[in-house]
Amino acid sequence: MTTATVDDDLSVMFAALADPTRRAILTRLATGEATVSELAEPFSLTQQAISKHLKVLERAGLISRSKAAQSRPCRLEPRTFDAAAEWIDHHRQIWHDRYDRLDAHLATLRSDRKEQAE
Repeated sequence: MTTATVDDDLSVMFAALADPTRRAILTRLATGEATVSELAEPFSLTQQAISKHLKVLERAGLISRSKAAQSRPCRLEPRTFDAAAEWIDHHRQIWHDRYDRLDAHLATLRSDRKEQAE
């Protein structure tokens, strides 16, 4: 997978995660499979609106839907979150390294000032 593809996939995923309703749906699915009706219950949205949210989540690879008789239960796809977690961890490490270098530089400056004052 190329970097451009990963970035595009991350853009789709982060866009899907940007909506609080979709995040609430994912939180619900973390407890187990649910149908559209079950997912719509806590919201003052129609099943049609919930279905649109589910399509966005499905397109992002965050959920999958299977066909079981007449219903199409949704389930969370936790492995998809790995790409986002890796991206965040990579950038978190970059910033930790920068802060560590800044701390070292500031310690050197303090040490130099202390030596000059003596």
